[in-house]
Amino acid sequence: MTVVLGIETSCDETAAAVVDENFHVRSSIIESSIDQHRAFGGVVPELAGRAHVTTLGPVVARALDEAGLDPHHPAIDAVAVTSGPGLIGSLLVGLSAAKAYALAWGVPFVGVNHLEGHLFAPLLERSDLEWPLMTLLVSGGHSMLVLQSGPGTHQVLGETIDDAAGEAYDKVARWLGLGYPGGPVIDALAQQGDASALTLPVSMTGSDFNLSFSGLKTAVVRASARHADVALADVAASFQAAVAEQLLRKLRRALEVHEVKGVALAGGVAANSALRAGVSALADEFSLACHLPTLAMCTDNAAMIAAAGLYRFQAHGASSLELSAEPNWQLAHV
Repeated sequence: MTVVLGIETSCDETAAAVVDENFHVRSSIIESSIDQHRAFGGVVPELAGRAHVTTLGPVVARALDEAGLDPHHPAIDAVAVTSGPGLIGSLLVGLSAAKAYALAWGVPFVGVNHLEGHLFAPLLERSDLEWPLMTLLVSGGHSMLVLQSGPGTHQVLGETIDDAAGEAYDKVARWLGLGYPGGPVIDALAQQGDASALTLPVSMTGSDFNLSFSGLKTAVVRASARHADVALADVAASFQAAVAEQLLRKLRRALEVHEVKGVALAGGVAANSALRAGVSALADEFSLACHLPTLAMCTDNAAMIAAAGLYRFQAHGASSLELSAEPNWQLAHV
């Protein structure tokens, strides 16, 4: 049975996991350096890179140990690693380590696109997926609609032309003095507020599938300044409703145009309660299977990288050891 070690260091999470050819997760370890970044209101690339250097070795050792493998001579068939997109310094730490492990153990090395990793996350929780699948991938750096005709075969229908949804959450949270990261705290606050308190615009109302959130961020700043008497929870609820409205409107349009058998949510913002409820409702309306990731699979993790690497290795073979980090590697180019 083919067994792959996955390594993920694209941002502030240092992660390693062991996954087999049945997409069974034998281990998954994640260490985040987020506490180091809170005071700065966002991820500081140099701090993230240094944290990966310190934690990656122990994280890999723990992942191998929990999978019942010898950390010195593990019975694995390949090492998969995120080679983009992401922070260049962070990517290089993981990429260099993965090449070293592959050389030391005499196994192939596979570079993986981080976003494609997110597309493989549902397979780790349900191996009997029916295709094609419509996936709404929403994270701090990326927001897009992806049509998947099968594992490793996808078409990007539309994506953000400026800020990603998660980025907008962080920026609005900073403006409101809610700290970093903004997604969880705004989500919790929004559930106590009135979403009709502020009238906010919903961008990109045309028939295409592209998204935009920078204008919404600016609208929140202006509206909350004009209406200083509006409760913080109401501002959060109004903002969250506008984000969800744009994403779900585009998803609905995609489901009307493309015939699929299921709808999936992926990425860090997949943990958002309003989005999860909206996607579930759309799945029911269109009589589709709904694949909402567990919270563990919403965050960046190495299990999804191992799963994508497993597919890439079996379908296309190993990557060259000369492979470099690609901080702007687009999913459409995979």
